[in-house]
Amino acid sequence: MGEAKRRKKLGIPPKQKSEDMKLPQLDKQAIQQKVRSTLYEYPIIPFIFYGAAILILIGGLFFVFKSLNIA
Repeated sequence: MGEAKRRKKLGIPPKQKSEDMKLPQLDKQAIQQKVRSTLYEYPIIPFIFYGAAILILIGGLFFVFKSLNIA
């Protein structure tokens, strides 16, 4: 039995249609400008992220090798 039939049988009024939720519009240019200005102010940030990613990958490989007793 569908929702509408069940509501009708119980004497409950039909569901009210909800308004469509509107997502806030993002200003891509402003966000891009903030990111670029931050990277120009602190040029070491990309190296930190790349270093952290490499360390995480090496740690993951070490964990896999250790758990499988390959080495």
